[in-house]
Amino acid sequence: MKKDITIPEVENVFLAAVQEWSDDFMEKVWYVYLINDSDFLIEGVMVVSKAFGTIAGEMKKTSLLRHAFVEVPAVSVVKIEMVEKSVLALNNEFMLTYFMGGTLYDKKFFFKANSINETAVEEVPILFVDGVIVR
Repeated sequence: MKKDITIPEVENVFLAAVQEWSDDFMEKVWYVYLINDSDFLIEGVMVVSKAFGTIAGEMKKTSLLRHAFVEVPAVSVVKIEMVEKSVLALNNEFMLTYFMGGTLYDKKFFFKANSINETAVEEVPILFVDGVIVR
């Protein structure tokens, strides 16, 4: 029975944290984007995020944030959320679920604690700016 279940692999859909200027905070802040670098439309997109870990020997965790997008066109980008400065010291987990061509895909993406920083950046496809990518 288990051998009959095929779990499709997520390809060309990933997350990137990009630092941008915020007029609200009057400083640069990190935003997480969903990148659809595939040739296909993805639909019914759901992203659930949380952060967890230890700071100064004390276990910390954030509440769950949920984001839904009706569709993300092929070769496009969607801004998911801002990552608050104090949360960068925690493990940031994003659970992505979507449909592509009638097939359900899902994957967990992790930004490890302190991995979102200016020294870990590379060019993000489609956006053509520097950011931290998790695949």
